Amino acid sequence: MYLNNIVEAIGNTPLVRLNKVADGIKGTVLAKVEYFNPGNSVKDRMAVKMVEDAEKAGLLKPGGTIIEGTSGNTGMGLALAAIAKGYQCIFVMSDKQSKEKQDILRAVGAQVVVCPVDVAPEDPRSYYSVAKRLSEETPNSFYPNQYDNMSNTAAHYESTGPELWRQTEGTITHLACGVGTGGTICGTAKYLKEQNPDLVAVGLDTYGSVFKKYKETGIFDENEIYPYKTEGIGEDILPKNVNFDLIDLFIKVTDQDAAVMTRRLAKEEGLFVGWSCGSAVHGALEYAKEHLKEGDTMVIILPDHGTRYLGKIYNDDWMRAQGWL
Repeated sequence: MYLNNIVEAIGNTPLVRLNKVADGIKGTVLAKVEYFNPGNSVKDRMAVKMVEDAEKAGLLKPGGTIIEGTSGNTGMGLALAAIAKGYQCIFVMSDKQSKEKQDILRAVGAQVVVCPVDVAPEDPRSYYSVAKRLSEETPNSFYPNQYDNMSNTAAHYESTGPELWRQTEGTITHLACGVGTGGTICGTAKYLKEQNPDLVAVGLDTYGSVFKKYKETGIFDENEIYPYKTEGIGEDILPKNVNFDLIDLFIKVTDQDAAVMTRRLAKEEGLFVGWSCGSAVHGALEYAKEHLKEGDTMVIILPDHGTRYLGKIYNDDWMRAQGWL
């Protein structure tokens, strides 16, 4: 048996019990290890869904160019879909993202445009604005806009949610996931809450992001927005894919706590994962220590692979320079 192309390998990633880092916590704590996807991240799922839905809607035509703003992982998923289907890609990133992410995208044939991170979303220099402008200027192009494209949420409603329900044999009681575009947690939680209305969805946020305060107060507070280092989590906008009704609560995690936990996952669990995975696990375990009971099952989604961060959190010199080692 063989696959017709690499995108057919997306999904059905393993569920792995956390042992040492979850020691002393009641209940069962499991990790959904998404780096087993061919593009090494959870974003493969929604990238292909956005492309296929755009084709069906006539928004993406043969020979077209996919142009997207990305922190790296969505770009990789889109690039794999583009290779399989015959499209070109231009990806716009902020200069906060690791060099590894930029190099990986170029390695699979994409053009990469790098923009400053410390500008407002509406600033013409921001990666949001540049991606939108390039899509308007480029003939026969498609701008997926992962933040507001509801195919993002749909991908996880159709794949990640059913997988977790099946893999846990319906015993899952808690879902924990970092929130960026919101598609992963909201699509997965929507499906799981339809099966078990008592399921608790815990969103992990970062300091410098607006989500937690907005959930708790309904106020979009610009004072919450400031630069942070963790990649692929948090936002200074409210993406349409973030459905706050599906997320029961948010927990904020510092850059340092996320980085330290990521390294622990590699050394203590053999899970060589990305930086926001440490955010998800640190925050989820803080919640679990207080709230998880015997018989509960928490699943934490680990979005990507450690190779994206070799020059940062897995580099001892870089960690020392931050004062984290």
